[in-house]
Amino acid sequence: MDTHTYKVAVTWMGNGLGEAEAEKVEVPVFFSAPPEFGGTPGLWSPEHLLVLAANSCFMSTLMALAQHSKLTVVGYRAQAEGRLEKIPGQGYRMTEIVLQPVATVQSEESIALAQHLLEKAERGCIVANALKVPIRVDARVEIVEPAPVG
Repeated sequence: MDTHTYKVAVTWMGNGLGEAEAEKVEVPVFFSAPPEFGGTPGLWSPEHLLVLAANSCFMSTLMALAQHSKLTVVGYRAQAEGRLEKIPGQGYRMTEIVLQPVATVQSEESIALAQHLLEKAERGCIVANALKVPIRVDARVEIVEPAPVG
């Protein structure tokens, strides 16, 4: 089996601000809760990052399929929207993520292959498939050791 791991660490910076770092990634990401939940305006929120993960994974999957199929994609853009709803008895849930990709190809003859690859990317997007998997939380609580008196 071909296995890959991706480790990400988050650190609370105070005042609702968090910093995310990952192995072999040079630029950290600063994030906060969304403003509607008391977070800092202008920063990425976990909700934004979830929608970004789905949107960027779809694009990466499509581009890999296009390269493998020798399809030249001359342009690509995609809007994405995640819907967060309060479900009675369950709390807030991301109930839907809608991706609206637009791929630009060089010729009329390429349209059918591009459509096929868009459908294949939808089925093969790793993040979209991962969202169907339960998340396990292995939590622990630590105490601060008192500073030595000296």
